[in-house]
Amino acid sequence: MVALRPSSAKAKGRRLQQQVRDLIQKTFNLPAEDVRSTGMGQSGSDIQLSARARKAFPFSVECKNTERLQVWESWDQAVAHSGEDNLEPLLVFKRNRSETLACIRLDTLVALLKEKKR
Repeated sequence: MVALRPSSAKAKGRRLQQQVRDLIQKTFNLPAEDVRSTGMGQSGSDIQLSARARKAFPFSVECKNTERLQVWESWDQAVAHSGEDNLEPLLVFKRNRSETLACIRLDTLVALLKEKKR
């Protein structure tokens, strides 16, 4: 297996962030300035949300586009960033030729489903 150059790995990660950003904007009908993808190497959540966007989508997003995901390290990173933003952690991940998946706390999932049922 050939390792990606750092610039290629960053571009791969940036594409996933942009995909997530676009999905949030479209789903919640938010303007571009309310949902922004952060630059590679910046600290904090991978998707920056305005106050209006946080009301519609109360998650702190950590994106990972890699063949070998370190789940617990990635989750710890998502949790750390969520505390900075006072939002629920959300880990979004994918690998080549696979669908994009998301990881949230079980109690968060159950609360969302309960709210939907109302």
